[in-house]
Amino acid sequence: MAVKKIEAIIKPFKLEEVKEALTEIGVEGLTVSEVKGFGRQKGHTEIYRGSEYTVDFLPKVKIEVVIVDTLVDKAVEVIAKTAKTGKIGDGKIFVLPVDDAIRIRTEEHGEKAV
Repeated sequence: MAVKKIEAIIKPFKLEEVKEALTEIGVEGLTVSEVKGFGRQKGHTEIYRGSEYTVDFLPKVKIEVVIVDTLVDKAVEVIAKTAKTGKIGDGKIFVLPVDDAIRIRTEEHGEKAV
């Protein structure tokens, strides 16, 4: 059976909600990284102690999940629905093929490793 990787870049305050929603549909593990970036919003300007400065990179959270093909559509739907605020900067979801997955402890491959 095929395995896919989902990478989702979301707003940090949505992380717990997305994690809980993924757990409810059967996702057993995920990796989270604090990242910075910008998209169409191109950052924003702020004033600190009277001086204006530009914040180019905004704080985001990247969620990485490797799951079997049969769960991919549901997981993408859950992430999109749960992470959505309707405002600019809600994030992106990417789905990538995974050639193989290996569990180091048992040396299992593919779906068994996930």
